[in-house]
Formats: sequence, structure tokens, C-alpha cells
Amino acid sequence: MDELLSEKEQIEALRSWWRENGRFIISGLVLGIALLLGFNYWNKQKAETAVQASAAYEALLNDVASGNAEAASEKASELKENYGSTVYAAQARLAMAKLYMDKGRDQDAASELKALVEGGDATDAEEAVMTGRLRLAKILLYQDKPQEAIDLLQGYRDTAFAGRYSETLGDAYVALGQTDAARDAYTVALADDPNAPTVNRILVQMKLNDLPKVSAAAADDLPSQTPSQPSSEDAPAEASSPDDADAGALQ
Repeated sequence: MDELLSEKEQIEALRSWWRENGRFIISGLVLGIALLLGFNYWNKQKAETAVQASAAYEALLNDVASGNAEAASEKASELKENYGSTVYAAQARLAMAKLYMDKGRDQDAASELKALVEGGDATDAEEAVMTGRLRLAKILLYQDKPQEAIDLLQGYRDTAFAGRYSETLGDAYVALGQTDAARDAYTVALADDPNAPTVNRILVQMKLNDLPKVSAAAADDLPSQTPSQPSSEDAPAEASSPDDADAGALQ
């Protein structure tokens, strides 16, 4: 009898607990299912967007390969507008910059790369952004703007682009006549992993070897070498007359 009563008490306690907590459990299950369905839907949409963006990017590359700047520009604009959150939008800017450079439109190329570097494209396009930064710096050098190239590349020695950035920094410092800074930059570039080099080590070494042994800044610090009259100790003794010189020679 006591055991029966105990079972009834347990059942009643369970019922009481369910009345108090059952709705929370059901709500949690419903929420969990909704989140799972939503996550799966989001992944599906993301995959479909990536496929569509990839197709648009391929079409853009075809126009770039054929040199059709007008058609490529239209496709690039559509890609950035419709798929700006994908990495293909960033890649489109790189492709357009290359096309513009091939067409001799360096300022248009610089504008594309500047927009890429300053953001607004996919957050997962870090490699494309770093590549754009390097290409923009080289265009700035081409435009005879070495200081702007330096400002763009400084502060990236701890990245996978350190070697390539340092070589271009060295080129910019050479353009400014800053030999010591160029030597330091080329040395950093040569410190790139030789097993997986990102720079042409032979070319960088040649650039380093071609630097003057003493930089212009160091030469400015050297005391000026103005001609002066030799001192009495340094000057050779002069004969007071031809007769004295002959006499000395006979002794």
C-alpha cells in the first residue's frame, strides 16, 4: 500500500513538474527546429548565391580576356551590386584593374584598386585586398608617386605578403633616393621563406647589390672636403732658389 502510494505521489509530482516546465521545453524544441531549418536555408541560399556570382565572374573574365572594357565594366558593376558580399566582387575589381592597365588607363585601374583596399567588398576577401594593395602601390610607382606607395605598404611585415611588399617598398625608397631605407626593405624581402618564396630572390639581390655603398643621407653628414692650403708639416720643402735646389741635389 505504501509502495502504491509512493508511485502515485511520484506520478503526481511528475505531472506537476510538467505543468510548470512543459511549455518551456516545447518552446525550446520549436525554437531549436526553427534555428536548424533557418541555418540550412541560409546555407542553401549562400551556396546558390556563390554559384550565381561565380557564373557572373566567369562572364566578366571572358570580356576581360577579349579586351572588351565596356562590356566588362557593365558586368563588373552588376556583380558588385548583386553579389557585393561575395569574394567575386573583390576579384572583379582586380580583373578590371588589370584590364585598365592593359588599356593604358592607369588612373582607372588605381581607382578600382583603391576602392578594393578601402573596403566595401566581402569581408572574407582578405587575400584579394592584400593583392590589390600591392598592385595599387606598383601603379603609384608607375605614376611617380613613391611616397604614396610607401604610405600604402608600411606596417605589413608580419603578413604573408611581407616579402612582396618589402620589395616594392625598396623600389619606392630607391625612387626617393633613400638608400638606407631601400637596403633595409630589400633585406626584409630576402628574408622570405626560401622554401616557399614569394619574391624573385635573384632579382631582389641584384637590386640590393646595385644600391650605392653610401646613401645620399649619409654623404650629407660627412664633413665637406673643401680644398685648403697644405700645412707646413704636410707640404714638401721647396728650394728657395734653383741654386739651392741644385746644391741639395749634389749633396
